[in-house]
Amino acid sequence: MIRAARNRIRTEMLPDHAGHCLEGRPSPTASPANMVKTFQAYLPHCHRTYSCIHCRAHLANHDELISKSFQGSQGRAYLFNSVVNVGCGPAEERVLLTGLHAVADIYCECCKTTLGWKYELAFESSQKYKEGKYIIELAHMIKENGWE
Repeated sequence: MIRAARNRIRTEMLPDHAGHCLEGRPSPTASPANMVKTFQAYLPHCHRTYSCIHCRAHLANHDELISKSFQGSQGRAYLFNSVVNVGCGPAEERVLLTGLHAVADIYCECCKTTLGWKYELAFESSQKYKEGKYIIELAHMIKENGWE
């Protein structure tokens, strides 16, 4: 019995971009043959939330919305202060409508769909407010919980 307990996969809580512990990932001692299901963050049910349109994983709380006036590669997009259940790719420099930025594509941790990007660095002083913020395209999210 003790041996079985030692052989079980342990998970560790890792902080998300906002410093919250959100998802359990297998520890370095876990073997691929014994992987456990990855946990995902759930936002409070009483709040208006945005979710991935493909797998319904929660992405952001409405209170984290900064602006609805952004343009993504597939149409309108929203700017958020923080998000959950989102992974980040490598940063690269791109010329966007508002100038040169270093951005990293973001994707849904659950279904791996690319959702938008994270602003890592803005090269123009008027765009510095975007640094560390997230763009999610409307084509990839739906509204849930308490919308009327």
